[in-house]
Amino acid sequence: MNENEIVEHQKSYRWLENLHILLWLIKDTCWALEWKPGAIGMIMPTIGVAIYLLYHSKKNKTELYHNAAVCMWIIANSTWMLGEFLNRDMRIVAAITFGIGLAILAIYYTVYFRKDRMKQKIEEQQKK
Repeated sequence: MNENEIVEHQKSYRWLENLHILLWLIKDTCWALEWKPGAIGMIMPTIGVAIYLLYHSKKNKTELYHNAAVCMWIIANSTWMLGEFLNRDMRIVAAITFGIGLAILAIYYTVYFRKDRMKQKIEEQQKK
């Protein structure tokens, strides 16, 4: 995927990324206000949009890894929230899921980030 295709792809999904932020904020606001039906009802739409964005980012390695980490973050966040609502300590499950998200980003930054930056620099030099 060349740079123009990446930019166009990102623009085409920008509105959905912004909607995703709105859904997430609604879920967490309901959680903070202890409105269980609202918070629980927002889990699936929030995770659903995250998975949709993950699926559509498969052509861009950077976006793919970051969207996978975001999916883990939302799942962990929702697990923690449900644990609080059900009076069960789910923090260890949430922490493991957060850890998976961190591991995904660690893999990206240790394995692919440098390669992607080098490739980008080479492409920029070739354009000059």
